[in-house]
Amino acid sequence: MPVETKSPLLRVTVGSFVGTVIEQYDFLLYGFMTALVFNTLFFPSSDPTVGTLVAFAGFAIGFVARPIGAVVAGHYGDRVGRKSMLVMTLLVAGLATTAMGLLPTYASIGIWAPILLIVLRVVQGFSYGGEVTGAVLMTTEFAPRHRRGYVGSFIPAAGPAGLLLATIAIMVVAGMDKADFLSYGWRIPFLLSALLVVVGLVIRAKAPESPAFAETRTRHAMPVMEVFRRHTRPLLLGVGTGFGFYVVFYVLLVFAGSYMTATLKLPAQVPLVAVAVGSLVVIVFGPLCGKLSDRFGRRPMVVTGSALVALYSFVFFRLLDTGDTMVIYLAYALAFGFVTIMYSPLITFIAEQFPTSVRFSGASLAGQIGAVLGGGLAPLIATALLASLGAWSVAAYVALSMLVSLASALALPETNQADITAE
Repeated sequence: MPVETKSPLLRVTVGSFVGTVIEQYDFLLYGFMTALVFNTLFFPSSDPTVGTLVAFAGFAIGFVARPIGAVVAGHYGDRVGRKSMLVMTLLVAGLATTAMGLLPTYASIGIWAPILLIVLRVVQGFSYGGEVTGAVLMTTEFAPRHRRGYVGSFIPAAGPAGLLLATIAIMVVAGMDKADFLSYGWRIPFLLSALLVVVGLVIRAKAPESPAFAETRTRHAMPVMEVFRRHTRPLLLGVGTGFGFYVVFYVLLVFAGSYMTATLKLPAQVPLVAVAVGSLVVIVFGPLCGKLSDRFGRRPMVVTGSALVALYSFVFFRLLDTGDTMVIYLAYALAFGFVTIMYSPLITFIAEQFPTSVRFSGASLAGQIGAVLGGGLAPLIATALLASLGAWSVAAYVALSMLVSLASALALPETNQADITAE
């Protein structure tokens, strides 16, 4: 790589990584608090299962806004620039998360508490709709062809880094006296977002614009409509490829935590530590998988990871049912390891299916529709399956979702050596 490109690539990668860490922290914090706090303080019910289901429904609503955010961010990201949209998404998400930490509960203002919480969750989802894809585009459009998978893999690794940060924040406050935690302790991680966003905005604002965008600025008045007109196949297959990942990720993150605390009666710290262990696996293993995708291809990595997760899903719940904390931590390490094989090159693989002029719109829309159909409904579906059929049905649900990803990936062309600036 020429010397003059090293510094911009490094600045872009750091800015994209840090911003995505913060945005993921904001979005995933809600998922953690759904089972720990929101089901009682904002969605009270005499039946704990009903309260949890209602809380998970509120969790899912945030995903509905993600495709809308993807359309808006994609439109302006293709017409105005990647950088400006990434600054906007980070700012909006931070403001919504901070406001959550200031909300009065159901006991104080009644029905307005869950309504306001859901409104803020929708704002979070809207901002998140263009965040991860935009960050991947910024890095991969700067990177040389033979390193796009490796450089792009740092953004998927930013998700678990944000998850780890959220886990640590919750573990700290969850160690408080229970009355203090329910009174004010749960608010602290949300309010911390304001400080994190300031740091992220300073770093992200210094990053240069994508050179691929600068050279191939879109000529389309409505890039999203162009995606539907001329790129329907990669859009639909991109949705299918990401679908399984979002199912398994939010089953691991949200549903399994509720399963361990409500069904297995394990302390709240157990799922938190388990998720932290899994996050470390992704952070360490992710860049290696990205590098392997540069060498062997994106598609083989996605297919292999999908197959491994499908097989492992049945083993995973058997390991959880042992109730042994060390076995549970090992189960999460293996689960996140298998997921990383597909996840690390996933967003880059989908983004490379679209030309520069509509790449932000196409990749964002594909990813966020997959997130709605997969992740947004996963905790709700898994909870209903558990109540009616048992844990084996949740494992089957995860396995079937991974087969959808596998089949969709096989139908897409390999892109690791493609010229992504070509129109």
